Amino acid sequence: MVRLRAGQNIAVHAPVLRFRAEAGVPLELCALVVGADLRVAGSADVVFYNQPGTAGVALAGAEIGVTPAGLRPGATAVLLVVSGEEPGRALGAVRARLTGDDAEAVEFAIEPGAGETALICFEIYRRGADWKVRAVGQGYAGGLAALLPAHGVEVDEPQPAPSRADTGDGGRTVEVGYGLERLWMIFEDAARSAAALVAARDYAAKRLDDELSAAVSDPAVRNTPAAADARQAAQRRCDELIAAAEADHRRDSEQLMRELADADRHLPPALASWKSPSWERPPVPADGIRLGELYAPDRGALRIPYCVPVPLTRPLWIDTEVSAAVVPVIGALLARLLAADPHRRTRVDVIDLTGAFTGLLAPLAPVLDGPPITDHGAISARLQALVEAAELAEMAYQAGDYTAPPEHRVLLAADFPHGYRSADAQRITALTLRGDLIGLSIVIVGSDESGSPDDAVAALAQAARHLPTVADTPLFDPWTGSAWQLELDLLPRDPQRAARLLRSE
Repeated sequence: MVRLRAGQNIAVHAPVLRFRAEAGVPLELCALVVGADLRVAGSADVVFYNQPGTAGVALAGAEIGVTPAGLRPGATAVLLVVSGEEPGRALGAVRARLTGDDAEAVEFAIEPGAGETALICFEIYRRGADWKVRAVGQGYAGGLAALLPAHGVEVDEPQPAPSRADTGDGGRTVEVGYGLERLWMIFEDAARSAAALVAARDYAAKRLDDELSAAVSDPAVRNTPAAADARQAAQRRCDELIAAAEADHRRDSEQLMRELADADRHLPPALASWKSPSWERPPVPADGIRLGELYAPDRGALRIPYCVPVPLTRPLWIDTEVSAAVVPVIGALLARLLAADPHRRTRVDVIDLTGAFTGLLAPLAPVLDGPPITDHGAISARLQALVEAAELAEMAYQAGDYTAPPEHRVLLAADFPHGYRSADAQRITALTLRGDLIGLSIVIVGSDESGSPDDAVAALAQAARHLPTVADTPLFDPWTGSAWQLELDLLPRDPQRAARLLRSE
């Protein structure tokens, strides 16, 4: 039996995979056959009690069977979903299992914490010529009515609009697990539109160069009116192609900007801009946090929120030589981490050898887990306490006695690696593997140590998600490899608002 945690994946080799799940409430199973965009191609891609089969997927009683080789052409994944038989009733703890004919079994224990009534348990997906399974655990408080449209399923029955009391301003809320997904879908659309524009510009430039070369290749006609006409025609075709590509990209960008403006009014605060009205409404949990905005000066005015999932088990590494230079960035990150999980207590461990973040500590006092570490001699003990807590949680998980952590923990390790031992880097690495069991988010501040001669430090740096603080340092999107600039969010300068965001008032 292989037990997975959210986000983990393994290869599967059985020709048929069987999905079952159990919880404290009666469950209904559902499967979605999706493409690379995680959306169905049509209603035939949905398997549920009223439509118990499609190519490669069959529902029989309390079990769904998936034959990856039998999926329709174009399908790249199957999402395995559970929901409660009683609409609106929270699922509670769910134990999902995937078994194969060769007796291999995968188990995933899910502990929803925000009233979710539908869950994506597993994703069976193609990777090259092979198939893998990923533990997802993504929840939707709005049940299938929210989950299905998020994956392209048209729901015939309109849902009643939420009351003003539900949203605080009469607007709709973005479901748990959907806010981050929606923003990444917009990011992907922007990336593909940007790649099309770049490709069109490159093609136009190459074609122009080829046509100009051809126009002057014959010395006998190089300076004739015919050659001049050919050069002008080549330039005109180049300009027309670029103009058409830029018009298409501008149209795409305007549509995405409208979507982002609408989303920003309804997203949970942790994912929204500082000007969003969501900061003035009752707190709503989020499945991610916003880090800043991605943009490209040569591709127009579109700016895409750059967001990542929480907890931050893959550490965020703020690349800087001087910790004091990124205090507003760290303040913004901490404010969003606090906002992401408003219904649980947050405990923050701070290692701040240079005292760069002293100005943040007063408003953070209610959530600090002990005094900040300012002496390098105390680093190891604080990190070891976190490691031991994670190890105890892992033992409980393996024994089947695990419960979701009652608190959200945050580790801020500043001035890294100066003053830290190699063993401390190993401890932080261990927390990246087990920290999700104690709800731990990790933020590291220091220079990029990916090339460090210390193997433990280098490995940690290479595993982290780096956020550049030097202007003109590009980030590359994961779909097309297009370059973007990142403008990191900063904590608002107004002291009273900053204090409120950091929960001191």
